[in-house]
Amino acid sequence: MKKKSTKKKGLKPILLIGMLVIALLLGGVALGLYVAFSPNVAYEGENTKYLMIPDRDYNAVLDSLEAKKVIPDMWKFRLMAKVCEYPDHVVPGRYELKRGENSLTLVRRLKFARQTPVRLSFNNVRTKKDLAERVSKKLMMTSDELYSALSNPEIYNKYGTDNANIVSLFIPNTYEVYWNITPEDLIDRMKKEYDKFWTEARQAKLAEVGLTQQEVSTLASIVEEETLKKDEKPRVAGLYLNRVHQGIPLQADPTVKFALQDFSLKRIYKGHLECDSPYNTYKYAGLPPGPIRVPSIESIDAVLNFENHKYIYMCAKEDFSGYHNFAVSYDDHQENANKYRKALNSRGIK
Repeated sequence: MKKKSTKKKGLKPILLIGMLVIALLLGGVALGLYVAFSPNVAYEGENTKYLMIPDRDYNAVLDSLEAKKVIPDMWKFRLMAKVCEYPDHVVPGRYELKRGENSLTLVRRLKFARQTPVRLSFNNVRTKKDLAERVSKKLMMTSDELYSALSNPEIYNKYGTDNANIVSLFIPNTYEVYWNITPEDLIDRMKKEYDKFWTEARQAKLAEVGLTQQEVSTLASIVEEETLKKDEKPRVAGLYLNRVHQGIPLQADPTVKFALQDFSLKRIYKGHLECDSPYNTYKYAGLPPGPIRVPSIESIDAVLNFENHKYIYMCAKEDFSGYHNFAVSYDDHQENANKYRKALNSRGIK
């Protein structure tokens, strides 16, 4: 009687084990692909959400993501973070959370510091403190940190400016910067933008104006405080240039408000003019030490393209249109001033 072959029986367990291993491997691959590539960022609303990472704390990143409730399956994110060794490579910054993206894409963006820049805009800024507060609101730095940098002699001397004029480096516009930029790097960036702004064409006009770049910014700041009318700015600039070149005190009311740091004043009285400050252009001739606000491009160009005339006096029009009456003689100016005073009194403006 022939014995049954045991060869085939011995192969069955091996095949089963092999198939099981393959199934496990395929399952692992499928799970890996699912974890890596399945959508894992979701939130409602039209506005894009961002993740702000101020330091290299991985647990803080997890806490922030959970608080924002933008990752439906945090286990997927944690697994991909571990696989990509992200916990040891956290980079501070501002990162966009793109609706519908997967964990792998997000982790790689975070690990390799692919930040989304901040669109930084500023205008209508009066003081250095205002500037620091306005700019810092959109960045990781605090207003105190930026203010301290702007007031640091080592920094402003580096750029050939001073404590009163460093704000002129900030040309009001829209810039793209990274959220975690340092105050020093921001000032350096603004200096580069300032140099770009002062093109050869603009610099060529300085000789005709008879002022330096910083002095143009200072005069532009006064022009901007005096009038909001674009078509009137070159005329106002020409008037103050006449005073500067003739050695006549500017007697600009906005400089008194700046000296007093009281921008709520609607009328300037004799007592206000006694303020002993280099910014008081009634008391001290010539331009003040620096800008009394951060001047706009429009106002700077108004100075560079000033209107050539003989006016040395101006007074707000009595119709409160925002325009001014201009005069060559003091007598004509007094007549204009009397009209305006009567209009103020009739409206009870003090």
